[in-house]
Amino acid sequence: MRLPARSLCGAAGAAWRESFPLGGRDVARWFPGHMAKGLKKMQSSLKLVDCIIEVHDARISFGSRNPLFRETLGLKPHLLVLNKMDLADLKEQQKIVQHLEGEGLQNVIFTNCVKDENIKKVIPMVTELVGSSYRYHRGENLEVCVLVVGVPNVGKSSLINSLRRQHLRKGKATRVGGEPGITRAVMSRIQVCERPLTFLLDTPGVLAPRIESVETGLKLALCGTVLDHLVGEEMLADYLLYTLNRHQLFGYTQFYGLGGACDDIASVLKRVAVKLGKTQKVKVLTGTGDVNVIQPNYAAAARDFLRTFRSGLLGPVMLDREVLQSTPPSQVDR
Repeated sequence: MRLPARSLCGAAGAAWRESFPLGGRDVARWFPGHMAKGLKKMQSSLKLVDCIIEVHDARISFGSRNPLFRETLGLKPHLLVLNKMDLADLKEQQKIVQHLEGEGLQNVIFTNCVKDENIKKVIPMVTELVGSSYRYHRGENLEVCVLVVGVPNVGKSSLINSLRRQHLRKGKATRVGGEPGITRAVMSRIQVCERPLTFLLDTPGVLAPRIESVETGLKLALCGTVLDHLVGEEMLADYLLYTLNRHQLFGYTQFYGLGGACDDIASVLKRVAVKLGKTQKVKVLTGTGDVNVIQPNYAAAARDFLRTFRSGLLGPVMLDREVLQSTPPSQVDR
């Protein structure tokens, strides 16, 4: 459902939507059901690994993580890597860490695998976790094997390639891409470090079997965790617009030269389409004959809006900000 544009566009004191219409959407349809197979493969690999690295998107640090990782893989030392830190609003980074510690996650690293930022911290922390774990059976073979897990498209393969660049001065070992589903099976071991001798297992992205809410599903989709067409590009663009306005992030107005913020997705996409030249001529039958009308390509404009956000050109964002705001100070400041 779209709000009328007449009272919501361009005004400095515009009243942004308090909530996003979520009812009646089938979230289960967005997320593939085959992911349980990937989780079973991970479980069968547990006896071969000494540590687990869970990679997640720093923009959705909390509610969108797969709880099954903790339940089924929690017997091993665990490191949480919050990747894509360059795209996340981390002004309250310490609060994020403290909130995660309250959930039992004591080992957290923020990374940017594209620029290898903080990557050098990973192997030393893994070595420390494995070395201090009473479950680790030391023997003559002192190599370390690490299982890399996470929801789709958060940068698991990028992390492996970044570690290889840092420690082995070698190029890509795993294929990476801008959409979910690139890694489809647990792969053979990939060496990422010589001293200590460390191997990683890349895995397919695995989402929770049941997404807790439609809004959680939309956050995951915004970050490219599922294919856009499964959710609907224009609806996803509408949720992005709602999120940016609610967080008072109006960089999209300067980027697209809109002249002012707006809370109506049809108006925004129309102006984006015209600015980018994403229009098409359509014949309309009138009482006097056929007339050529210039019609905006809303779907193409929505795709560009999403792509621009995901590349960071609209500024950093923390999609789980309300989780921090709703956490009692006694839990965050302890």
